[in-house]
Amino acid sequence: MVGSFLITLREGIEAALILGIILGYLSKIGQNSLKKNVYYGVGYAFLLSILLAYIFKIFSVEFEGMAEQLFEGIVMLLAVVLITSMILWMQKQSKDLKGNLAREIDMVIENNSSWGIIVISFISVFREGVEIVLFLQASLTQSSAIVSFVGATLGLMVAVILAYFIFKTSIKLDLKKFFKITGGLLIFISAGLLAQSIHELQEAHILPVIIEHLYDINGIINEKGTFGSFLKAMFGYNGNPSLLEVISYIVYIVGIGKLFFVSTAKDIEVNN
Repeated sequence: MVGSFLITLREGIEAALILGIILGYLSKIGQNSLKKNVYYGVGYAFLLSILLAYIFKIFSVEFEGMAEQLFEGIVMLLAVVLITSMILWMQKQSKDLKGNLAREIDMVIENNSSWGIIVISFISVFREGVEIVLFLQASLTQSSAIVSFVGATLGLMVAVILAYFIFKTSIKLDLKKFFKITGGLLIFISAGLLAQSIHELQEAHILPVIIEHLYDINGIINEKGTFGSFLKAMFGYNGNPSLLEVISYIVYIVGIGKLFFVSTAKDIEVNN
């Protein structure tokens, strides 16, 4: 639930921020007539995201046994790739997100392409939609559908409320700190998804097991117990992981964590 809440909260804020910048810039340059194209792009992205979720739902029901494990492993792996790219992309773009979007809009207007605004808006929202759909599909192996749905719904609701206060009131959210904190948490969540993906692909006999249980601490924190279930749903906890699961988790945390936090530290130095 916490993972679903966090991903939809972050994605919702990110989408709202980008759309707010687009609408604000169109007002600034006197192109209010193009705002309807922004809403068209959002609508198309929303509908296509729902269709994608429906397609994944159908596939998840169709697969059984080894095919199901392969499907789940691939979905989790795709979720990790997209979430990781989103974290690093936003970390890089946040330095001049407003300027980059303004330049894209100027280019579209210069080319007299109203469809360009639809495309920019569509991509901005659909990218977030794909990431949410993949993450929620992947999280179903770690928690129930109801729990994931409730967490995702709450995340979107909070994102809408925060977005309203950001654009309609004088209350300002420290977006750099927000993306830094949520990005850090998502790195740990993605590492858990990656390890779980490795586990599913091993079950499907796609990856070698090598050492099936590197250690077993279920006697201390049982992955099926209350606390263990929370850790499993949040960070992909496994009380008796294989060697490849542990290696993938550590390599991901160290590699992506270094890219993310070193970049964050450089931004702080520059701002100071």
